[in-house]
Amino acid sequence: MYDVSTRKRALALVAQGHSLNSVSKEMGISRSAIRSWQDRLEPLPRMAPPDAGPPADDRAYAYLLGLYLGDGCISAHPRGTGFYLRIACADAWPGLLRQCREAMTLVRPGIGVYTVQKDGCTMVTSYSRHWPSLFPQHGPGKKHERRIALEPWQQDIVDAHPWEFVRGLIHSDGCRITNWTTRLVGGVRKRYEYPRYFFTNKSDDIRALYTGTLDKLGAEWTYCARNGTPFNVSVARRASVALMDAHVGPKH
Repeated sequence: MYDVSTRKRALALVAQGHSLNSVSKEMGISRSAIRSWQDRLEPLPRMAPPDAGPPADDRAYAYLLGLYLGDGCISAHPRGTGFYLRIACADAWPGLLRQCREAMTLVRPGIGVYTVQKDGCTMVTSYSRHWPSLFPQHGPGKKHERRIALEPWQQDIVDAHPWEFVRGLIHSDGCRITNWTTRLVGGVRKRYEYPRYFFTNKSDDIRALYTGTLDKLGAEWTYCARNGTPFNVSVARRASVALMDAHVGPKH
């Protein structure tokens, strides 16, 4: 019913990261037909991928790197033709989801970026042969169970755009909250509220990347142990919170 060129075009769209549903609607072909072609059609000839080169936008990359280290993963396409970059964004923060999509698009212009709804979160996803070279921290196992270190070219980007990197880390594994306490003033107990930033990550290496960047920016921080383990990094001093507010701010 469909010629080979039509089938190849449909499969090419799927390989670029488009969902079966979107390809089905665009081409007027049933999803079951496209799914069957994935198993039966001769694979397209593989070409050696050109060198990925540097990110197209360093500022966007610094932010996306922070998101990836917190809530990102890279997985291979089942047919071995490329890789999916996925960033989990909580549905409670639509602004974060939008910024994540924009950053992916700026880092690799011309490739598709789409979303997949999950329970309580949205996976911002993009398909490319080059994601592992742009995020060499990719590897088997959980991030906190293996060494995480930046390549020299990544550190150069972070040094040039440190606040974007910090913002990405906070938007993935951090938050801005309001704490409160009480004290006696003139015999009357009064309540005082104060903001602070928390960053929580099990990886010693990722926490060190965060705190090391804060040190360079002049933002004071402390560890807050959880069950005896310093998973939480707190920024609570007024001047440092003001610095974070000016460059990071709460999620939205």
